Amino acid sequence: MPEPSSQGSRGAVAGTGMGGTMDLAAGEAATLERVPGGPAGGGPGSRPRSLWSDAWRDLRRNPVFLLSALVILFLVLISVWPSAITSGNPLDCDLAKAQDGSSPGHPFGFDGQGCDVYTRTVYGARTSVTVGVCATLGVALLGSVLGGLAGFYGGAWDALLSRITDVFFAIPVVLGGLVLLSVVTSNTVWPVVGFMVLLGWPQISRIARGSVITARQNDYVQAARALGASPARLLLRHIAPNAVAPVIVVATIALGTYISLEATLSYLGVGLKPPSVSWGIDISAASPYIRNAPHALLWPSGALAITVLAFIMLGDAVRDALDPKLR
Repeated sequence: MPEPSSQGSRGAVAGTGMGGTMDLAAGEAATLERVPGGPAGGGPGSRPRSLWSDAWRDLRRNPVFLLSALVILFLVLISVWPSAITSGNPLDCDLAKAQDGSSPGHPFGFDGQGCDVYTRTVYGARTSVTVGVCATLGVALLGSVLGGLAGFYGGAWDALLSRITDVFFAIPVVLGGLVLLSVVTSNTVWPVVGFMVLLGWPQISRIARGSVITARQNDYVQAARALGASPARLLLRHIAPNAVAPVIVVATIALGTYISLEATLSYLGVGLKPPSVSWGIDISAASPYIRNAPHALLWPSGALAITVLAFIMLGDAVRDALDPKLR
C-alpha cells in the first residue's frame, strides 16, 4: 500500500502543466490558494500603481517634502489671512520709533520710517506668494501649450518656435526688467507677473517640447494613431498626461526663482513701488541703515530666503518622486 501523504505538515504538490509535479512549501501553497493571480498578487482584483500614485507614496515618506510643504502652507495661510498672526497695519508708521529695537507687541522692532517690521514682513508674504504663483501658472500654461504643439506637429511651427525661444533666451532677465518695468507706473503686481511670463515661458516651452517628442514615439501612442484617434485625442488623452511631469518639476522649482526675482526688481526700484508692501522694498529701504538697525534688514531677508528655499526643496522632492530613474 502507498504511504499516507504528509502534505499537511511539509508542503503541497502542484501540477507543472506538463504531466509532472513539484513540491511547494505550505506557506507558498496557501498563498497560491488565497491570491487569484499567484504569489505576486496580480489577479483580477489587483490594481496596478501609476506613476502618480507611486510619486505620492514616496512624497509622503520624504521628510524634505513634508517640511517644505508645511512652510509653504504656512506662507499661503498668512498670505490669505495675515490678520491671523498680526493686528497691525503695515502702513502705520511713527517716526519717533524709527530704528528702535524689539519691544512688547513689536518683536522685530521698527524700520527707518518707524514702521513695524513684523507686520510688514507678514504682509510681504502676500505679495511674494501672489507673484510667484501667478507667474508660475502663466509661464507653465503658455510654455506648455506652445512647446507641446511644436513637439507634436513639428515642421515649420517647431522651427519658428525654436528661433523665437532663442531670441528670448538672449535677453538678460534683470536687464530686461529694468528696461520694461521702468516705464510702468502701476503699483500692482500684474506688470511684474506679466514681465515674468513674457521672459519665462521659453524654458518651459523647451522642456514641454522635448517631453512631447519623447512621449509621441511610445508604442501606445502609435497604437492609438493606428486605431484612428484624432490629433486632439492623441495629444490630450495619451501624450499630455505622460509628458507633464517634467513641466511640473521645473515649474515648482521656478516658483521660488520668481519670488526672488520680484524681490530683486523691487529692490532696484522697478518692480513694486511704495506704498505696496514687499520684502524687496523693505530690504531696499533698510540697506542704508544696516549699521544702526540691522534687524530691519535681517527679518525680511530671512523670510525671503526661507520662502525661496522651501519652494526649491519642494521642487527637488517632486523631481525625485517623478523620476523613475531615481527609484
